[in-house]
Amino acid sequence: MEDTQNIKKYKAAGLKLFFVVCLVFSNSLIFSQITREEYIQTYKAIAIAEMHRTGIPASITMAQALLESNNGNSKLARRAKNHFGIKCHSSWTGKTYHKTDDKRHECFRKYSSVEESYKDHSGFLQKKRYADLFKLTPDDYKGWARGLKKAGYATNPKYSALLISIIEENKLYELDKPQKKNTIKEKESIAEKKTVVEEKNTGKKEGNDKGITNNNKIEIASNSHQILINNRVKYIVARENDTFESLNKEFDLMTWQLPKYNELPADATLKEGQLLYLQPKRNKAETGKMEHIVEKGEDLYFISQKYAIKLKKLLKWNNLNKDSQIKEGDKIFLRNPK
Repeated sequence: MEDTQNIKKYKAAGLKLFFVVCLVFSNSLIFSQITREEYIQTYKAIAIAEMHRTGIPASITMAQALLESNNGNSKLARRAKNHFGIKCHSSWTGKTYHKTDDKRHECFRKYSSVEESYKDHSGFLQKKRYADLFKLTPDDYKGWARGLKKAGYATNPKYSALLISIIEENKLYELDKPQKKNTIKEKESIAEKKTVVEEKNTGKKEGNDKGITNNNKIEIASNSHQILINNRVKYIVARENDTFESLNKEFDLMTWQLPKYNELPADATLKEGQLLYLQPKRNKAETGKMEHIVEKGEDLYFISQKYAIKLKKLLKWNNLNKDSQIKEGDKIFLRNPK
């Protein structure tokens, strides 16, 4: 009788073990780890799109995502689609996911898609404490990596070194370069409605009768506007009936971005031919451009837009204030005259 009971116990224990093994095996089939290369190929387009939208280097976005999400394999990434380890904080009103991190049962943001996580990461870096990062050139991934650590994005003392290592090992800096769109012949066959503008050495561009003096190539956007480059800053030329609202939808921008980047009031009326920057302007003109001689009808704001320099920096380099008047023939420094 006792032997029979023992046999039943052994059988029950064996059955439980069998079910546990099956469960573990089935889970391993359901979740297959993706490689770093697979992750990069899957999500690099989102990182590049966010770079065009906000000015954050795609290499930095991708490196942070790879590091924070373990190449998309972490529980937080799989279950909450949170690829940057962003915690809830007091301002978060969306869905949440709890797990132990620095403290037990901490609150993390939960997203409906990976793209939403990337966009929220861009918005997260718009905070004041990261403002100095946007003064860096788009290809300065080392400066961004060190700046993120300095601003307190992560507590790991080796955080910046880890990001730089990931970028260099995987050549993520290539993502920061202007992406090749189409050949001239391909561009001409895309649609007859689109006007293909080739930048000449004169710097003449559509809608800009005075021209912008740079030799950067243009990019063709997937919409009715063409994305141009001046002083390493993306911009478009406004067309008839364009508004901040319509352009925000077209380029997936937040309502404050275009007015801020172009130093305009939020209710400004846009004019056909007006230059509108999609990223923050620079602190100085590109190398080789030291000064500008004022022509008739030009003001400081026009010069600021012409060279993609922040107006406050233009005032600083010339010891002027916002109410200062300039006249034809005046010399305006575009970089620090010292």
